[in-house]
Amino acid sequence: ANDVDKKDDETPESVEKESMSEKPQMVPYGQLFRFADRIDVLLMILAVAMAVVIALQMVMWGLTAERQVHAMRKAFFKSILCQEMAWFDMNDSGELNTRLSDDLNKIADGIGHKFGLFQYGMAGFLASYILAFAYGWKLTLVMLSVFPLLAVAGGALGMIATGYTTKELKAYSEAGSVAQEVFSSFRTVAAFGGEDKETQRYSSRLGKARKMGEKKGLANGLTMGMFNFIMFCSYALAFWYGGELVIDNEMTGGDLLIVFFGVMFGSILAGQAGPSVQGIAIARGAAYQIYNLIDRCPPIDINCEDGEVLEKLEGNVEFKDVSFNYPSRSDVQVLCNFTLSVPKGKRVALVGESGCGKSTVVKLIQRFYDIDCGCLLIDGIEVKAFNLKWLRQHIGVVSQEPVLFATTVAENIRYGRDDATQEEIEEAAKMANAHDFISAMPKGYKTLCGERGAQMSGGQKQRIAIARALIRNPTILLLDEATSALDTESESIVQEALDKAGEGRTTFVIAHRLSTVRDADMIVAVKDGAVAEIGTHDELMEKDGVYKKLVLQQTMEEEAEKKLGHDGDKEITEGAAENGVSKYIRMASSDSEFSNGGFQRELTLRASKRPNIKRQESEKVLEEEVQPAAGLRILKMSKTEWHQLLLGTVGAAMTGSFPFVFALLIGELFGVFSKDPSISEQREEMEEDVKFWSLLFIALAVVMLVGNVLQSWMFAIAGEKLTMRLRKQAFKSTLRQDTSYFDDPFHSTGALTSNLATHASAVQGATGPRMGTIASALVTAAGSLAIAFISGWKLALVILAFVPFMIFGGMMEMKAYFQGNAGNLINSEEAGKVAVETISNIQTVATLGKEDCFYEKYFEVVAGYYKKRIKKGITSGLFSSSSQSFILLASAAAFRYAGYLVQNGEMEFEDVMKVVLAVQMGAMMAGQISAFTPDYMKAKIAAARMFKIFDRIPGIRSDSNEGLQVEKTEGHVEFKNVTFRYPFRQDVKVLHGFNLTVEPGKTVALVGSSGCGKSTAVSLIQRLYDVEMGSVMIDGKDVKSLNVSWLRRQIGIVSQEPVLFNCSIRDNIAYGDISREISEEEIENAAKAANIHDFISTLPKGYDTLVGDKGTLISGGQKQRISIARALIRNPKILLLDEATSALDTESEKIVQEALDRACVGRTTLIIAHRLSTIQKADMIAVIKSGNVVEKGTHKKLLEIKGVYYYLQQAQGKASVEE
Repeated sequence: ANDVDKKDDETPESVEKESMSEKPQMVPYGQLFRFADRIDVLLMILAVAMAVVIALQMVMWGLTAERQVHAMRKAFFKSILCQEMAWFDMNDSGELNTRLSDDLNKIADGIGHKFGLFQYGMAGFLASYILAFAYGWKLTLVMLSVFPLLAVAGGALGMIATGYTTKELKAYSEAGSVAQEVFSSFRTVAAFGGEDKETQRYSSRLGKARKMGEKKGLANGLTMGMFNFIMFCSYALAFWYGGELVIDNEMTGGDLLIVFFGVMFGSILAGQAGPSVQGIAIARGAAYQIYNLIDRCPPIDINCEDGEVLEKLEGNVEFKDVSFNYPSRSDVQVLCNFTLSVPKGKRVALVGESGCGKSTVVKLIQRFYDIDCGCLLIDGIEVKAFNLKWLRQHIGVVSQEPVLFATTVAENIRYGRDDATQEEIEEAAKMANAHDFISAMPKGYKTLCGERGAQMSGGQKQRIAIARALIRNPTILLLDEATSALDTESESIVQEALDKAGEGRTTFVIAHRLSTVRDADMIVAVKDGAVAEIGTHDELMEKDGVYKKLVLQQTMEEEAEKKLGHDGDKEITEGAAENGVSKYIRMASSDSEFSNGGFQRELTLRASKRPNIKRQESEKVLEEEVQPAAGLRILKMSKTEWHQLLLGTVGAAMTGSFPFVFALLIGELFGVFSKDPSISEQREEMEEDVKFWSLLFIALAVVMLVGNVLQSWMFAIAGEKLTMRLRKQAFKSTLRQDTSYFDDPFHSTGALTSNLATHASAVQGATGPRMGTIASALVTAAGSLAIAFISGWKLALVILAFVPFMIFGGMMEMKAYFQGNAGNLINSEEAGKVAVETISNIQTVATLGKEDCFYEKYFEVVAGYYKKRIKKGITSGLFSSSSQSFILLASAAAFRYAGYLVQNGEMEFEDVMKVVLAVQMGAMMAGQISAFTPDYMKAKIAAARMFKIFDRIPGIRSDSNEGLQVEKTEGHVEFKNVTFRYPFRQDVKVLHGFNLTVEPGKTVALVGSSGCGKSTAVSLIQRLYDVEMGSVMIDGKDVKSLNVSWLRRQIGIVSQEPVLFNCSIRDNIAYGDISREISEEEIENAAKAANIHDFISTLPKGYDTLVGDKGTLISGGQKQRISIARALIRNPKILLLDEATSALDTESEKIVQEALDRACVGRTTLIIAHRLSTIQKADMIAVIKSGNVVEKGTHKKLLEIKGVYYYLQQAQGKASVEE
């Protein structure tokens, strides 16, 4: 009964409430917008369409830009690889890498996102003007009458700005070339304390770029200022003339406003395209040099498929009256009527002084250059007639300074022949006496060689290069000092292998050690670029000519060596000597320690192990580093430009105040043109008001002109100075790092140079004129917001309700951009590494015929870069379109609510227009700010990475004033139980319990097999590294307690592979002591002491002659003598000679050795030499094996104990006298 009663008590209302509580009620979608009128519906449709269109615009333009630049990057790199050697002699490899990275990114910017914005502005401009013509063609024509003036002014100033852009990019390319040269030669820079000098050199190049950037800022400011000035004058003209038309009843006030707004918004949209035009102009300037090279047809084209291809190349080589000058030094004749005929299968030796033209002969056979006159024939066919790629495939080369690439040992050897098997690789390594030391390494043939083979000692590099040449099985073999870096035992075995390899093939041998060429079928003595004499060894010895003179000089040294070597010693049997030598060779070949930077870079641990994980970690580090504080730190770095920033801000305030002032003026004009001109009183008021507001527009035009110039120019000055400061600080901070930093494979020359260019450029993209645009937009936004709230706070609040959605879209766009950019930076670095490695070693690449191989390698890296940029462009474009569409949705809501407020009498129509116009102007400025979001994110990420190097404190600080600086250096050097491993090769001990004492003023020679640790000891004395255990003492003080810069000033060094800088011979010699001004007399005396003065004097420009990138314009012997002069001019207390005369001919070596002997007097000297005849007079000789000193004493004492040194001496003595 109770249940029934309860049921009866239920009413329809209670049932409805219960059902509503159980299930939420919603109106149908169609009813949701029931109060929307036709305009609201149209606005919502436009909002959706806008989202789609903007997404398509950004994504499609981004895609087409990336696709084009990807193709452009490949074409540009391929074109670089196609150029002839003469072109490389006259173009810096550093500039090319800058164009591959920075310039191509600027092109992508100009033909992608910015071109889309330009198109957007121009489309809006045209649509607005069409509308204006439709409602009042007379008034529109009057407003357009100023356009010819606008076109002339804009075109002229635009051309000026483009010219400055081109010059700015060229200056930055020059700076990039300096950076690449310095980073790749860091050890030389550090050894001579050249960090500050190189920073000044780099800064001077930046100074040129800064001046061009400042002028470009002024030109851009004048362009925009004149544009706005002319346009606002046209507005004044429009209101004056339009007012007359309204008064004369030729058009209504409403039509006048439609025409005016059509022209105005069209002009604003065209003005907003200004920064895009600037970006396009920059892209045009950047593309000029790139397109020129892509379109260049080299006279010697490796990709040309034409030319003779024989079934079999015999190997007959003939020079007929060949004369040749290097194109980069056309005033110096290298070969003069050079004539030589070499039958197939013969072994020909070219001998002569350094710089006589021997290496040039080798280059001409490979057709690196075309001869000036005469002819060069191979098998009776002119070399020009051959298919170049096919010809080089039949030539094997081992150069004086062999180049290995940053890949495994196996791959370096396989570069000789693509289809080589592992067994063939190992067999070639055995022939080159490289198999044992390769096998002893932890990863064997999979060990990475490092940049330019920096993991290996000089001898090890040369043996791998020989293996690479032997595996090629060439018809013609060119050996340019192929064994100069080898110790005696290795040379003996390798020379035997080369002799065997030369059987049956035409072989050209260049050697200063005449004992290695006495068995040649033909010996050619070259003098002053011509064949002085030709014949066998016996024939030439009978002629009493150039060759005999060279042999006698060398024989005198050998006889003296033999006399010293056997004085007081008992004879040993030949068999015993061979057994002893063989035993030592087996011991030496098994050494796994690497010197001269050996295993300095732990590529095997950091590049080959878990690369994907490493890359992810790098991206994570980037993400953690990029904090908002980076932007504040950039501003702090700009505080010295506060006056420019202040004036620029004033200019930005002037330009930024225009929109909301304009909104107020237009609101008032609505009232002016709402009057009835048929009423005489109102007609007079209208005439007066029209004149007044027209004059105000002229005043506004002047304000905009001044404001634009101030904003663009002042912010350009501040931005350029900041960019220069950032680049200079990044360069300086990089140079202050210790050697281990450069040993890191992630800090290769290519990566560092690329980062320096792209990071600073990215930061510049969000500073300078961009700061002015943002400042102006912020002023506009603030002023517009104030006007909106004053005129109608309710309507303003409705519009602002959409702001969170806009912000959300912007944040998502930033996030998408950020996530994509971290990976892009890493891929960009990898691409830079490959590019620098390839371009810097182009001669080796060309010799091996591996242009296509390195092109594919580069393409593989940039393909990953391309895919990530495509993905980033799509996601950021979608989010950007969503944030932009919310602006139109806000307009729809605003108009709907405004109608309600006016209808209810809560707002006047004039106030509604003020709010709507103010918000629209603010939205436009917000759109400008959001357009800079990609640039801002680039800057944020790049700045964080730059600040990382700024803040990094190296373990060994060459820029610090800390540490002892002793008044007088005696030169006492001592190693106490030193144990050392290279930072990136912790699994290999290079020195272990190393003990050695060098008394002041004494000369100590370090001998031993390649890779035993000799050069490492030299590096530790300079404190390029710190020891793991034990200590290195100078005058009884640990080198760690001494001031690093002061320590290195006490030391002079000549390395095995000397590095010269791309400047004059005078500057290279003076580099030896940059602490003072070096007189011309001192430079010449040093050159005379190094036996290079006479050669320099014969050059047309003398000491002002440029030596080229890394000294490529002079021979190896000339480079080494200049580097000796550089060391001697320093007058050091401690002299380090690491194979200082290895690249010299006999005559030069004798003279230079005498100079070095004199230089050693009174100073502590450590000598590393494989030619034992050069060290027999040393006060002490230390024999190093496996990182330990196994024997030490004088030459005579070591011979008496018949140990390792004795067998080394016997092996070299036998090799030198054997005929």
